[in-house]
Amino acid sequence: MATTNFLNPNPPEFERFLYASVGEDRQGSVVTVLSALARLNLDPWEEAAHLAALGREGAATRLGLLLSRVLDVPALGQDHGAVGRDLTRLLPGGAARQGRPGGTAKSGVPLTSGAFWAILVALFFLAQALFGGVPGMGA
Repeated sequence: MATTNFLNPNPPEFERFLYASVGEDRQGSVVTVLSALARLNLDPWEEAAHLAALGREGAATRLGLLLSRVLDVPALGQDHGAVGRDLTRLLPGGAARQGRPGGTAKSGVPLTSGAFWAILVALFFLAQALFGGVPGMGA
């Protein structure tokens, strides 16, 4: 049975890649891959899954192009290709290449947090209907 972390539904295998530094911005703050992708209005977890699916060479090319668009990190100016190549080594292989990260059951049906809460509420009301009228259960 797969365990699901409802507080952080993103798979941990992308964390090493997404939390790696790409350099400092002009204000001296460390910029991670996650924050660089977010600055480009991309979903970092989706992009990491997409990059992992491309393979090392394709991922290095795409990441280098993406990093070239992050203009407020001076170190990326001329080295975005090399930084992209280095960072793609942190991407996981194998199962992570199957697509969008998240809570996916073995049947391939995604389990979103909304679906989880809907099921939980339905079970609560079912329990209320079954046990609500039992004698001796109240005043």
